[in-house]
Amino acid sequence: MHIHDLIASAPLDRGGAVPLFRQLYSRLKDAILRGALAPGARLPATRDLCRLLGVSRQTVLAAYEQLTAEGYLRGGVGQGTFVDAALPLARQEKPAPGLLRPLPERGAAIAAAMARVRSHDGPVRAFRPSMPGLDLFPFDVWRKLEMRQLRRPGPHLGYSEPSGHAPLRELLCAYLRASRGVECTPGQVVITSGSQQALFLLAQLLLAPGDGVWVESPGYQGAYAPLAVAGARLCTVPVTAEGMDVAYAAQHYPDARMVFATPSHQLPLGTTMSLARRLDLLRWATDNKAWIIEDDYDSEYRYTGPPLASLQGLDRAGCVVYVGTFSKVLFPGLRLGYVVAPPALAEPLARAKAVVDRHSAIVPQAVLADFIAEGHFARHIRRTRDAYGERRETLLDALEDRLGDRLRCGPSDAGLDVCAHFKPGRDGRLPDEARVAQAALAAGIELRPLDYYANGAAGPECAVTPGLVLGFSAVGPADIRRGVDELAQVFRAEEAASSKAA
Repeated sequence: MHIHDLIASAPLDRGGAVPLFRQLYSRLKDAILRGALAPGARLPATRDLCRLLGVSRQTVLAAYEQLTAEGYLRGGVGQGTFVDAALPLARQEKPAPGLLRPLPERGAAIAAAMARVRSHDGPVRAFRPSMPGLDLFPFDVWRKLEMRQLRRPGPHLGYSEPSGHAPLRELLCAYLRASRGVECTPGQVVITSGSQQALFLLAQLLLAPGDGVWVESPGYQGAYAPLAVAGARLCTVPVTAEGMDVAYAAQHYPDARMVFATPSHQLPLGTTMSLARRLDLLRWATDNKAWIIEDDYDSEYRYTGPPLASLQGLDRAGCVVYVGTFSKVLFPGLRLGYVVAPPALAEPLARAKAVVDRHSAIVPQAVLADFIAEGHFARHIRRTRDAYGERRETLLDALEDRLGDRLRCGPSDAGLDVCAHFKPGRDGRLPDEARVAQAALAAGIELRPLDYYANGAAGPECAVTPGLVLGFSAVGPADIRRGVDELAQVFRAEEAASSKAA
């Protein structure tokens, strides 16, 4: 290709954000790599090219110098500028539309593991599930603490221990002992990039391919993914009013090596595991030398009394690994979680963490430590617990008033959501979850059908009455009432359509 043709086919954008010399550099580099400028080809002198392009000579010089430094061009004063003849002849092939080769089995499993997990986009609306009220967070306080950390650079801004920022682990340990009855020392705490990373690390560290893991169904979709990627055999366990059915699991999956459980507040059904079942679970795990992963994701929020003590606090055999997150009590974008591991597991877990990302970001950890130490954390929990309690009551009252004949609310004394099961309509049939959820989204309401939380491998013993999961923490009472009005209209429209179809 002649240089005039190259310039004509890809003119420089003089109004663009990319500097002209970078544009020229990119065009020449691309022409060399695809063979339009062959090895040994002579380029115009800088003075000639700058006149041809209508740019300064410095622009052309900068582009030539960069290409020379990277090995594409050679030459010197009085010699001219050439494409380096030592470069291999480019093959004029179009890039393949797909991957170079199919992903290996492990790679394909990782890529597909979170396919069912859905993220919410756009502004927060009623009734986005499992979302804290960002309108209640003291971002001004957080910003001041963050700036204070950045104004005093020191060792804490360098590389850190994989287990996390020591002051934060000490404060977190004291908080968990006081509020959740967790028995721990700072040396047992490992800070992670959210609870999702914690589950991934624990699955990789503690499970061999084929190991059985008890999982609640319906349950948290994000937990299924790291377990499946580790090659675990997911053993689905039904959930009753007392929580995970331990007797069923022990009978059907006696050889399991791990249990994933949410004793304080089960997602999505909202149940709390009874003390009898907690003790049965601990007894079975102790006898079988099985691990229990206790996911305590939103335990700070209980509206009918103080937060319940953790399962970990009852453990005397060192089989419970306690996992928590700050996503629900602060904000999800913070991406900080933690693991309280049995003493013998803490160091291997920290080393595994170092393989993945060396350590979680230190500045947010240091800011959070100050946030806790100065009392802001405790005040925020008190404030949000009161606000969420009001929002919860607003939702329950509005649902009873507008949709009491169509929905039956499950336990809602903890957490950020309520599960509302369908009641039969006048024709005796239950609404279609997916259709209701889609119609609600079209009406500007965010919610999730209960089927979203089901495990595909679960049998009929795990079936529950269809329904919806509605979050009440993300928006205020007025938006909640408007949302219930919209949802009532959705139900009326669905009922009319069902009657017409019949």
